[in-house]
Amino acid sequence: MVNQDRLLEPETYFPLKTFVCNNCWLVQVDELEKAEAIFNAEYTYFSSFSTSWLEHARRYTEQMIDRFGYDDSSMIVEIASNDGYLLQYFKEKNIPVLGVEPTANTAAVAKEKGIDSIVDFFGSHLAEQQLKAKADLILGNNVLAHVPDINDFVKGVKLALKPNGVNTFEFPHLCKLVSENQFDTIYHEHFSYLSLTAVKTIFEAQGLTIFDVQELPTHGGSLRIFAKHSDCVLHKVTSNVQYILDKERDLGVTNLSYYQGFQTNVDQIKYQVWSFLIDAKREGKKVIGYGAAAKGNTLLNYAGIKGNDLISFVVDASPYKQGKFLPGSRIPVVGKEQIDQFKPDYILIFPWNLKTEIATQLNYCKSWGAQFVVFVPKLSVF
Repeated sequence: MVNQDRLLEPETYFPLKTFVCNNCWLVQVDELEKAEAIFNAEYTYFSSFSTSWLEHARRYTEQMIDRFGYDDSSMIVEIASNDGYLLQYFKEKNIPVLGVEPTANTAAVAKEKGIDSIVDFFGSHLAEQQLKAKADLILGNNVLAHVPDINDFVKGVKLALKPNGVNTFEFPHLCKLVSENQFDTIYHEHFSYLSLTAVKTIFEAQGLTIFDVQELPTHGGSLRIFAKHSDCVLHKVTSNVQYILDKERDLGVTNLSYYQGFQTNVDQIKYQVWSFLIDAKREGKKVIGYGAAAKGNTLLNYAGIKGNDLISFVVDASPYKQGKFLPGSRIPVVGKEQIDQFKPDYILIFPWNLKTEIATQLNYCKSWGAQFVVFVPKLSVF
């Protein structure tokens, strides 16, 4: 996000290219921007502003307690705990919790909720020094893709886990990214794009075995993996693991041809963005965006949208983003009250994975004929 006082400064652009390893089938972007520069004190993503994500976190808590029997003698550690959006539900059950979160501003909000937090990046050094064999459950939602050294990160998980402990990680599924043209989930904050095939290899190299996996609808289609120490006799490997591995193989994940042609599909979305916005402008329609998300920044910058002549502004519920400007396009970010005053004809929903939640919240806009628009996996007006 760009602050008002930086609007006259030049914009810095970074190339955005993905690479695939034809040995382990890990898909990554180059580390052009260091993690320390991305996840800093000005980080503006606070998980608690999504009601559907809070409900997802609450359900997860209940499921883990039911399945593994966590109680007041357990220790739950969340990596990338953000503002305490999830650990608060374990804490309500009087289960000890600890967050590890590198962004001081979000960790401060978690601490206000009574959630103890280590403000640092997770890795093998931190695990060895502060968390060795302490955790009954280590969890991480949408963090595995965010770490530049994924091998050291998983090594840290191994070190921090008790002998019979469990770790779970959720991450967007690479197969959904490819099949549904989710190119706007590719940005420098996400270093890796993960299949179960690649993750299994990474975990096994560090002495961890994936014993279960679940397919989730979150973030356009995600996987939740369950892993343990490879020498742990608890938690038998379920048939779900081989089922997903077979599905990925049949789709072509272990073949380079699977990844070819993706660029052509992405280009078609770019052309749809331009056609829609120019037609709307010619027809005198008022267009705004909703959700100052990284997805929207990737979409707008790839499409080459500059300034607010085609999109007047972007609304975001988070006060931490309001009053700032989107990087690259420099479109202003405002609060929800601007919607009533402006009465747009079209509302572009950039975080398309939350389109149902957002459209429900903004259903009142239908009273003046407003329509919602998403561009991924293809242009849809509803």
